[in-house]
Amino acid sequence: MSNAAVIWFTGLSGAGKTTIADALVPKLREQGRRVEVLDGDVVRTNLSKGLGFSREDRDTNIARIAFVADLLSRNGVTVVVSAISPYRLTRDAARAVVEKSARFVEVHVAPPLDTCIARDVKGLYKKAIAGEIKEFTGISDPYEEPLSPEARIDTSLVSVDDAVAIVLGVLEAGDTETHGAKRSGLGDAAPGIEAE
Repeated sequence: MSNAAVIWFTGLSGAGKTTIADALVPKLREQGRRVEVLDGDVVRTNLSKGLGFSREDRDTNIARIAFVADLLSRNGVTVVVSAISPYRLTRDAARAVVEKSARFVEVHVAPPLDTCIARDVKGLYKKAIAGEIKEFTGISDPYEEPLSPEARIDTSLVSVDDAVAIVLGVLEAGDTETHGAKRSGLGDAAPGIEAE
């Protein structure tokens, strides 16, 4: 197995997934890694155009992201995925696809819902709460938190720079224990950080 990895940021809309991913990418490139980003919004516009937000469509979208992430990682590319990916079984299936040839690092970006709502510049939460948007994750559609992610980061308590440092620490630790096992590499957890 190469040093390629798939770093999968999951969490509610407005949690900070893309913000952390965008800050992480240059740090990974400084390490000499080849890096590609698969952002959920960009993938939906290009690779998954036409899919809605039913469970089946969401699962199809995540399966497509996992397929592309696996193709890239098998060829030595570190892939940074930023996607809500609300369902645990679907994320676990993505992990199973990727772990055949690369590390899968699940990062649950987990501020409180109120923080996500406050950050919502597009007004999507407001529309979802008013019933104008159906099947909106965290409001009218469930978000199933990861049971054993490699890291859980509360971005209401942790800065972007610190979040990047946490993810880099997980990668550097080289922890390749199986999914569901206790993961190491973060040392004592600070406020807003949960070492799984």
